[in-house]
Amino acid sequence: FATIVEEGKKLAAIHPNIVVKVPMIKDGVKAIKWFTDNGIRTNCTLVFSAGQAILAAKAGASYVSPFIGRIDDSGWDGMELIAQIRHIYDIQNFKTEILAASIRNALHITKAAEAGADVCTCPLDSILGLLK
Repeated sequence: FATIVEEGKKLAAIHPNIVVKVPMIKDGVKAIKWFTDNGIRTNCTLVFSAGQAILAAKAGASYVSPFIGRIDDSGWDGMELIAQIRHIYDIQNFKTEILAASIRNALHITKAAEAGADVCTCPLDSILGLLK
């Protein structure tokens, strides 16, 4: 916990636009709560379930990053997870934004937007694929 907080404080001090990435682990959730209480925005990364997304939102994460491509690789449906998180966040009125991560192609971008993702991180090829 202390190591995550110390590193995050250094990163946040660089510029007000910095969002600190924090892994979805027990100490990460504790750190997200600390950062939130101290005005530092966070992105809870490596999210693979709705339960983890709930923990991140309750701790005050600015963003939650479900890893769509990796979820698909494991035989589950990454887009279904985005939709499930969106549904829960809307019901609970959580302010945490859904950042679709591990995007692999243009279809992922479109499907993530359709499922309710607020933002995505993706390779340039995926973005250029939207032009086709």
